[in-house]
Amino acid sequence: MSLPTASHAGFRFRLSRPELALIGITMLWGATFLVVHLAMRQEGALFFVGLRFLSAGVLLAILFRREMIQVTPQEVGAGAAIGLAICLGYGAQTFGLKTISSSQSAFITAAYVPLVPLLQWVVLKRPPALMSWVAVGFAFVGLLLLAGPGAHGIGFGVGEVVTLLGTLAMAAEILLIGTFAGRVNSRRVTVVQLVAAGMFALIAMPFAGEVVPDATASWFAAALGLGVMSAIIQLTMNWAQAFVSPTRATLIYAGEPVWAGIVGRLAGERLAPLALLGGGLILVGTLIGELRPQRRSKAHNAPAK
Repeated sequence: MSLPTASHAGFRFRLSRPELALIGITMLWGATFLVVHLAMRQEGALFFVGLRFLSAGVLLAILFRREMIQVTPQEVGAGAAIGLAICLGYGAQTFGLKTISSSQSAFITAAYVPLVPLLQWVVLKRPPALMSWVAVGFAFVGLLLLAGPGAHGIGFGVGEVVTLLGTLAMAAEILLIGTFAGRVNSRRVTVVQLVAAGMFALIAMPFAGEVVPDATASWFAAALGLGVMSAIIQLTMNWAQAFVSPTRATLIYAGEPVWAGIVGRLAGERLAPLALLGGGLILVGTLIGELRPQRRSKAHNAPAK
């Protein structure tokens, strides 16, 4: 499952196919940020999230209709739990993007990078390795520089608080996927979690005082387009995290603002020098996360006869 490795000074560098897949969907994930930011110039955060994920779930349900006949209660439960975390996380982030800038949102959302290994330690009793902690540190500092919080004045308004709560839900989503991965069918549980996320968002609309918005055709097209992208992203996450730890996956996901910045630059936005430095630190953190101490075999250490 791994690509060829290279070693140096007692460490080896390894990039597996599941990790490459996560890098790929992180690039796709970064591109969605600008689309959501533009779409949230209109009302309807929960309806947007509901339409996005429900359309993704329906698409995959049609694609995997034969497999869905065999869905198990465990997969329904796992999918519902992950779907609730997705709804809370993306719903909060989408709502926050109506009142705060994309840079502020990226800075606050970056908190899930150190949160995941901490929650993995506390909840799953699996402490991350030393190199993972070092990599998380590089990635988190890079995210702070990339978002440029000092230039935007992070505060404690409604948008910031809601986005921070959504960050907790996103960290929980990554942990839940890592917990159930390998024990459930990735295709079936992906369908359940996407449909659940969409339904939870739509059910929450009246409680949040939200009504179906009078949106334009381009708004609906953005939601449906993101639905297709979300189907690809969630399906890949569920498959790949059966082979990649939550901490390692989080380090890869930390590259999402880097790709979001590249997409934003192509759309006319400019990255400050500190933001470029931050992107470099994230890449350094990702590479450090790939370094693993090499253990010498007994045969290698045995004295020559």
